[in-house]
Amino acid sequence: MCRTDKFGFPSRYVPRFKFVKGFQTGDIVKAIVTQGKKVGTYIGRIAVRSSGSFNITTKPEIIQGISHKYCTTIHRKDGYLYAT
Repeated sequence: MCRTDKFGFPSRYVPRFKFVKGFQTGDIVKAIVTQGKKVGTYIGRIAVRSSGSFNITTKPEIIQGISHKYCTTIHRKDGYLYAT
């Protein structure tokens, strides 16, 4: 299922692979960013992009554009939503 425009044609496509760089949307990760504008340690749920950079959803905010190089998996997605 994908989003359609007002004429019923698909406006986006569904990615063909579930995992990107070994991560999946919904995984709980710890990201230790050492360089750039977003330096810090973040723990939260990720949303993957095909490019290899992720969005990390933490309690107070969403951090966008974190590289897969800084992320380590704490918990794999299992269908439940956990507080981080």
